[in-house]
Amino acid sequence: MKIFLKILLIFSAIYLTSCSNTDNIKKDPNEIKKPEIMYSDALNEFENENYDLAIEKFNEIELIFPLSNESIQSQIMIAFINYIKLEYDLAIIKLEKIINRYPSYKDIDYAYYMKAMCYYERVENPELDGKYNVLALKSFNELINYFPNSKYAKDSQQKIILLNENIAAKHMSVGSFYLNQKKYLAALKRYQKVVDDHSESKFTPEALHRLVEIYYSLGMIDDAKKTASVLGYNYPKSRWYEYSFNLVGDKDSKKSKKNGFFKKILNKISSNNEK
Repeated sequence: MKIFLKILLIFSAIYLTSCSNTDNIKKDPNEIKKPEIMYSDALNEFENENYDLAIEKFNEIELIFPLSNESIQSQIMIAFINYIKLEYDLAIIKLEKIINRYPSYKDIDYAYYMKAMCYYERVENPELDGKYNVLALKSFNELINYFPNSKYAKDSQQKIILLNENIAAKHMSVGSFYLNQKKYLAALKRYQKVVDDHSESKFTPEALHRLVEIYYSLGMIDDAKKTASVLGYNYPKSRWYEYSFNLVGDKDSKKSKKNGFFKKILNKISSNNEK
């Protein structure tokens, strides 16, 4: 949170410096109404944590100078204050309005980043917060797709990795519930989703093993063996590979024959694909 706030303050400071040199501004009635002066005054209130007063002053800039750069930046600052106050829905409404109205604004990538953060902050438990996982992931991906060179892209990519893990965890949890209820087809869809959409997740080896279990339980032995071979090929040292082999392999064979068993299946799969 402190780093996030520091970025915004630096951003605002640079913005003010580029607009005008306030050191030489004369304090007379005519000068007070300049948008850059009003923005500086509002920002001072923000820095002093007088958030309600700061919002009033930022709103005044938007009302008096609606076409100015200060007006756009004031709207972003209001959204950020909503974010600080945990008023995420209000912040998102404001940010979406900014994104739609000013798509060419020079710092519009920051609005995308803040919108994603409003969703991300509400992700607390991967088993309960599926909605915000998905919305945050979508928003961070939008930022990266539209602004690949943005200074917020790297942090967004790191958060995407975490969100994908959360979403995979959600599918694993639901899949486990269905599997315990012996609702095999419903469980299969969840585990297959992890394998297809979150292949780099730490849950993928287990998801593959659960598919082996389901196929085996349904009497689909060939599918169970094919899935086990994929698991063995990609995760040969995984305990889930061991479990799958114990389930569908030749239990009377020596452990040293295990790799040969799966290699034979892989060769068979490759041969069928070539036909």
